[in-house]
Amino acid sequence: MNNQPSKSLILATVLILFAVLSRIIPHYPNFTALGAVALFGASQLKDKWQALLVPIVALYLSDLFINNIVYADFYESFVWKISPFVYVAFAMILGIGWWLRDRVNTGNVITASLTASIVFFLLTNAASWQVSPLYTKDFTGFVAAIVAGIPFFWSTVAGDLFYCGVIFGAYAWFRQQYPALLA
Repeated sequence: MNNQPSKSLILATVLILFAVLSRIIPHYPNFTALGAVALFGASQLKDKWQALLVPIVALYLSDLFINNIVYADFYESFVWKISPFVYVAFAMILGIGWWLRDRVNTGNVITASLTASIVFFLLTNAASWQVSPLYTKDFTGFVAAIVAGIPFFWSTVAGDLFYCGVIFGAYAWFRQQYPALLA
């Protein structure tokens, strides 16, 4: 019996670490690898449970770090909470990644990346409109929430496109250079 971890599990672990690091090191707001990792994991990891867990674990671990280390002064004790809307958005991004399975090419990765950015933007800003007292609960408030999120949208798009290029590109290069390593 082989006790070695599978190549897919190693890849999943590396992706989680990469995504967490991209979120906890200083970065421009929303310019992280999480969206790209979700798309890549869902489209490339053989086991769907790994494809689901990779972005969720990366997001949760980085949330714990950010809430309890970076923003520790804002809380009285250890914080376990999450923003459910962000996790729902990532679940939807996983669906986009599953659509990408067996369809990976430059055009489809760009389309998936842009779609993921739009889904994340619309869902999280609609949620902000619903839960924040800053916005009236009418069409005007909804538009104000969307407009307030536009600067973050552009950095989300840039981050998703950049990291999709890095991750999908590096994976394609490694598959070409070392086919036995990733088989």
